[in-house]
Amino acid sequence: MSEAMQPKQLVPVLTDEEVAEIEHEIAHLPDRESAAIDALMIVQKHRGWVSDESLFAIAKLLDMSAAELDGIATFYNLIFRQPVGKHVVMVCDSVSCYVMGADQLAQDIKSHLGLEFGQTTEDGNFTLLPIVCLGACDKAPTMMIDEDLVENVKSSDLTEIFARYV
Repeated sequence: MSEAMQPKQLVPVLTDEEVAEIEHEIAHLPDRESAAIDALMIVQKHRGWVSDESLFAIAKLLDMSAAELDGIATFYNLIFRQPVGKHVVMVCDSVSCYVMGADQLAQDIKSHLGLEFGQTTEDGNFTLLPIVCLGACDKAPTMMIDEDLVENVKSSDLTEIFARYV
């Protein structure tokens, strides 16, 4: 969490729809804090990422500190604390994928998109991120674009794969 993070009180940051969805999740859990990941994902679903202001509002709603919630948010690599592109591309860098050529594939994807890991294309269409494992080791190398798992990825298929998301 940045040192400059200061809660902006009095201005409701979360929409009524976001609050209703979060409260719905809380109703199924033993306490409000147990909904932390769900709440972060709900806000991210609506906004694409979780801003500092949103994080403070979620923390207040869940009766927890912003520092606790930020610790949870930064631990999970599927919670985005910075703006991301319209499509998030996650390239698996697990041992299985590495053995099957993921290192070269990652270089080819970077070249194809003109990005390094952590960057977003100028048009805002793609953000490229590494991910530890996508759980499809038998189909290595793999990557995920948004919620779509792409298995047995070959560099020669990149143009066709990325064309689906333009």
